[in-house]
Amino acid sequence: MSETITRLALGEREFILVGTAHVSRESVDEVERIISSQRPERVCVEIDASRYAAMTRGDDWSSLNIYDVIRQKKGFLLLGNLVLSSFQRKLGIDLGVKPGEEMIKAIKTAQELGIPYSFSDREIQTTLRRAWSKTGLWGKSKLLSAMLSSVISTEKLSQKEIEELKKKSELEGMMDELAAYLPSVKEVLIDERDICLAADIYSSSESRVLAVVGAGHVPGIIRRLHEMHENGKPSETEVFKEVPTGGILSKVLGWLIPAVIVALIGWGFYTAGHGQGLEMLWVWLIANGGLAALGSLAALAHPVTILASFVAAPVATLNPAIGVGMLTGLLEAYLRKPKVEDFESLHNDITSVKGFFRNRFTHVLLVFFFSSLGGMAGNFIALPYLAALAGK
Repeated sequence: MSETITRLALGEREFILVGTAHVSRESVDEVERIISSQRPERVCVEIDASRYAAMTRGDDWSSLNIYDVIRQKKGFLLLGNLVLSSFQRKLGIDLGVKPGEEMIKAIKTAQELGIPYSFSDREIQTTLRRAWSKTGLWGKSKLLSAMLSSVISTEKLSQKEIEELKKKSELEGMMDELAAYLPSVKEVLIDERDICLAADIYSSSESRVLAVVGAGHVPGIIRRLHEMHENGKPSETEVFKEVPTGGILSKVLGWLIPAVIVALIGWGFYTAGHGQGLEMLWVWLIANGGLAALGSLAALAHPVTILASFVAAPVATLNPAIGVGMLTGLLEAYLRKPKVEDFESLHNDITSVKGFFRNRFTHVLLVFFFSSLGGMAGNFIALPYLAALAGK
C-alpha cells in the first residue's frame, strides 16, 4: 500500500486519506489506482465547484474589468491570484502536469465507477478574500513580493523534489516557515481549510469515505476528524466562509500614520519656525512621492503615470481611503487600456516576467503594486527623519 495513504477508523466508519502533490504525475496515476482498488462508498476531493469548472472548461478572463478591480480595491487580491496561478502553471509545464490534475482524475475515476463524489474545499475566492482581509498592507506586500520572486526565478523542481513534498517532515517545515513569515495567511490557507475539509468529509453519510487532499492537509484533517468523532458531529464552518470586514480599530490605524506625519510637520513649523517646517515637509514629499514614482518606474509605467505617482502619493497618504496604487492603476489603465488579445493571452503571459509586463492587464496590476509599495516604503523611511528633525 502506498505511503501516501492514511487509514482512520472512527467507530463503524473508515476514512481513507490520500495525500498528494498538486503537480505530480505520480500523484495523478496513484489517485486513479487507489480509488479503483479501494472502491470507497464516496470520494471527497480538495477542490471547490467553481475551481473545478474553471479547470475543466478553462478560465474566462474576458469579463474582468480592470477599472472595477482597482476601484473596488481588489488589485492586491487579483495580482496574488494570478501570481499563484503562474507559479503552479510553471510547475505544471515543467512536469507535464496541470495543477490539481489529480483532483480532476479522482472525480473522473469516481464517475466511471459510479461512486458518489463531493467538492469538499471552501470556495477559492472566499479563501483568498479572507487571507487578504486578515493581512495588513505590509503583509500583502511581503506575500506578493515572495510570490513575484517565484515568477522571476528560473529554478526548476525535479519530479523527485515534487514527490518529496509528500513527506510529512518536509511539509511540517514548510508550514512552520509560512506560519513564521505570515501567520494570518497560514491560518486561512491551511488551518481553516483543514477544518472545512474535515467537516465536509465527516458530514458524508457513507461508512467508507476516501478523500483526495494535498499532503499538507493530512495531519490537520486527521486531528479534526478525531475531534468531530469525539463530539459526535462535524465542526461549524460558516464562520470560515464569511469575509471579515475591518472593525473600528483597523479603520483608526489606517489614519494613524497620516495623523503622525501631519503632527510632526506641524510641530516643526510651531517650534522651530518656517525653515525647519519646510525642510520636514520636503523630506516627506521627496521620500513618499519619490519612492512611489520609483515604484512606477520599476513597473515600466507610462511617463505620465510616473509623474502622477510623485504628485499623488503624498495626497493619497493623507487619505487612506484612496491609496496611491488606486490612482496610478486607474491612470495606467486609461493610458494603456487592455485589449481583447491581452485577455486571450493572459493564461500564457502569467508564466513569465516578460509576459506580466507585456500583457496590459497584468501590467496595470504591477504599476498598482509597485507604486503602492514605494509609497508605503517612503512613509516608513521618512518618519524617523521627521521625528529626528522635530526633536531638535
